Amino acid sequence: MGNAPRPKAKQGWIAGIKEYLDSRAGLDYLMLRIIIFLLIGIGVIMVFSSSMATSYVQSTGVWADAIRQTLMVCLGLFMFWLALRLRPSLVRKLVPWVLLLSFVLLIAVLIPGIGTGREEVGSQSWIIIGPASIQPSELARVAIGLYGATALADKVHKGFGLKDPFTMYSLIAAAMMGLIMAQGDVGMAASFAVVVIFTLFFAGVNWIAIALIGALGVVATIALFVGGGFRSHRFHTYFDALRGNFLDTQGTGFQSYQGYLSLADGGLTGVGIGQSRAKWFYLPEAKNDYIFAIVGEELGLLGGALVILLFALLGFFGIRTALRAQSQFQALMAATLTAGVVGQAFFNIGYVVGLLPMTGVQLPMISAGGTSAIITIASMGLLANVARHEPMQISAMQNYGRPLFDRIFNIPEPDPIDGAAKPGRHGAASRRAASRTTAQLTAERASETGAGRNTEREVLQRSHNRRAAADGTEQRGVDGRRAGYSRDNVRYTDGRRGDTRRARDAEREKRFGQAVTDNRRPREKR
Repeated sequence: MGNAPRPKAKQGWIAGIKEYLDSRAGLDYLMLRIIIFLLIGIGVIMVFSSSMATSYVQSTGVWADAIRQTLMVCLGLFMFWLALRLRPSLVRKLVPWVLLLSFVLLIAVLIPGIGTGREEVGSQSWIIIGPASIQPSELARVAIGLYGATALADKVHKGFGLKDPFTMYSLIAAAMMGLIMAQGDVGMAASFAVVVIFTLFFAGVNWIAIALIGALGVVATIALFVGGGFRSHRFHTYFDALRGNFLDTQGTGFQSYQGYLSLADGGLTGVGIGQSRAKWFYLPEAKNDYIFAIVGEELGLLGGALVILLFALLGFFGIRTALRAQSQFQALMAATLTAGVVGQAFFNIGYVVGLLPMTGVQLPMISAGGTSAIITIASMGLLANVARHEPMQISAMQNYGRPLFDRIFNIPEPDPIDGAAKPGRHGAASRRAASRTTAQLTAERASETGAGRNTEREVLQRSHNRRAAADGTEQRGVDGRRAGYSRDNVRYTDGRRGDTRRARDAEREKRFGQAVTDNRRPREKR
């Protein structure tokens, strides 16, 4: 009776879902790719539909804008592929150069004759180079997140001196924010601020400092909106819409009002792809800022809810990737990239449906765009790269090989250890070890430990047992069987016996507060 196993306590459905998600190696990497490709596909289809009228009137062909968007997306997917192939250590080395480039472009766009857009849309945010246009603020939003991940990883906030990395990061971010505000692009400045705040939050800065920075941003935004000009009109239009006052539907509130009508016309299932009436010059910027209104009209409430759900899932799996990342650098990179894209989507959908004042930001991966589409898709490639380097994902690749997607597109195996080789006499050896494949490293471990054919599986088995010991859950094998046994019920061995094994078990028992049995059947009490 005393040795009878205790019945397992019933878990709630939330805990059950969490346990299921945690037990699936590579789930984050798979789900991020699915979500990103679905958003890109929806975006291409909606740009095809929403741009037909303007392309026809401009005499460039009905599909001119759609073909251009397809080319931009293809370039973005190529950058996505390159981002997946990059080692995290190489990304960390490239970050200062990306930050410097974004600074130069932010300054260049303010020079008269180089930057454009002030007369057309009210913000001098683009640099025209031949047939292409560059929006430096898009690159700056990604660059400040990557720089924060590089500068603040493994650092502790101790004060506000100039030598403190958090202070330097805040000053650089404030300078870039000032350059973006000088362009007149309030929406991109808000997205930039979201990235900065989330970077400081995930880096461990206390709430008081973050609240002060957020309060300054809110005050500056309100001052811009109430200071006169078209931004002040947008602010008044927003409050009129909240009160249900649509008397000025032909003036400053024309675009917002037409967006509401488009959403209302869609109903539950929409009028059908390509059947929108608002895109026939009723709704300005139908393919850019207000493309979500076209989504609601043609795909209905269900289509709009699907887009919102995809962005919510992107946020969930992006933050989950950050929490399970291999290093703090990768965790901060995943968190900031996720915050930038999801925050921008929140601003866009928020002002289209009337929850926020109009800011003019695009819907990531769905709105028509040039460099914005390329940079956003490339940043999602970096996010997926972090998911590839999760410890559990690396263990799964060591045991079962790369996923089919990686094999088809020739994406190499991830680094088993984060970081570049350190200088010194061990640097060359570290570089040689990093250049070897995980299969070679596994074979070497097998020959050293005498573990034979079970060595590859032991890597994942020991990772499972450590996680189970930390969570206080029952230890099971990776396929649900008892820990320490293979599929053929053959006991694992690791080449260690006697005092070495007992010392190891005693050390693990001290760390986790309970006995841990890695590679043999748990002993019965006598």
